[in-house]
Amino acid sequence: MFNRDKWNEILEVLTSNWVRTLLTAFGVFWGIFILILLLAAGKGLENGIRADFGDTATNSMFMWTQTVTKSYQGMSKGRRFSYDLNDVRDIKNNVDNLRFVSPRNRLGGYRGTSNVIRGLKTGGFDVYGDYPEIIQQEPMDILEGRFINYNDIDNKRKVAIIGQGVKKSLYDIGEDVMGTYIKINGVNFMVIGTYEKKTSGGDSEEESKQIYVPFTAFSQAFNRGDKVGWMAITALDGTPITDIKGQIFDLVKKNHKIHPEDDRAIGHFDLFQEFSRVLSLFTALKVIAYFVGILVLLSGVIGVSNIMLIVVKERTREIGIRRAVGATPAKIRSQILVESVFLTIISGMAGIVFGALLIYGLNYALDMTDPIDMFANPSVNLGVISTALTILIVSGLFAGLIPAQNAIKIRPIEALSTD
Repeated sequence: MFNRDKWNEILEVLTSNWVRTLLTAFGVFWGIFILILLLAAGKGLENGIRADFGDTATNSMFMWTQTVTKSYQGMSKGRRFSYDLNDVRDIKNNVDNLRFVSPRNRLGGYRGTSNVIRGLKTGGFDVYGDYPEIIQQEPMDILEGRFINYNDIDNKRKVAIIGQGVKKSLYDIGEDVMGTYIKINGVNFMVIGTYEKKTSGGDSEEESKQIYVPFTAFSQAFNRGDKVGWMAITALDGTPITDIKGQIFDLVKKNHKIHPEDDRAIGHFDLFQEFSRVLSLFTALKVIAYFVGILVLLSGVIGVSNIMLIVVKERTREIGIRRAVGATPAKIRSQILVESVFLTIISGMAGIVFGALLIYGLNYALDMTDPIDMFANPSVNLGVISTALTILIVSGLFAGLIPAQNAIKIRPIEALSTD
């Protein structure tokens, strides 16, 4: 491998016909380039989707009530029911591997009538009654002040955390919002903080037009008692919420005398399940990228093998002379294999370099322009590069194997008699 004469000979062989060598190398170059490009594009889409989820607790489920569709224990079908705080306590006490069980209530909405007043300004906003844990289930950045805490819950404090959209609608530019009051459906709440949602999705602007108040203060101010509109439930890491949501449904059905087989009475959205489907899609895209890239690479390797066969045929006399002066079959074979591997690796490395430069340029362009939804930071990791190099070495060996075997079959007498 470190014999200078051998490498001089390899370079002489490869440079004796530049056009043929470049055309042969292009197949391998293009295969690796396409592989890296497809993997980077898939990673960019994956990063965009993950950014859209932000730091949301993806191992979560949202659960609400619907109409009962089956009669059970003397209770008629078609009735409506509501969750309450007893359901929350039962779920916490009887279902294992849960991290958060957050009861939630909601009032009004930004698409409805005006429900919030400050001075002469009014607006229609979503108002949520929540517990402090919700900030870990639907993460947000607190820009000023603080979020709800358990002192607020225990003392039923009428305090509010408002989004940037609410601030823009109800306050003048540069006006201090801390300690001011807003009136929600006629009830005064003091602003103790502002927030911004950690999301890049299309609804991020509307999500900033939301107001959070303590659950207990919400219930007291708007006569909700112990009623719960819906729940956000998060399981511990390592335990998919999908695997334990059946226990939660069974418990709630028992509490409200709902038929065990009435699957339509309880509405839910399994975020973990949906997130897993998205990740499985990216796994499939990665497999497709490897499949397409390797097929293109294989066509390039076949080209290398064909060219090496031609090279061996052109060097028949030379190989015969070597055999005549004592060159062993192993030395002849190693010479052909090294030439094949060298050509393949150089071509592949060029593809890797050009692919890396393209990815760098694409990232630079994305950084210099407005971010694109669903696509961010396309990249490939070192593991992919290592895999590509392994593929190149193995491909080079396979490409040179048949020509090498043909070379050692050449008989010295026949080779020397060839014109």
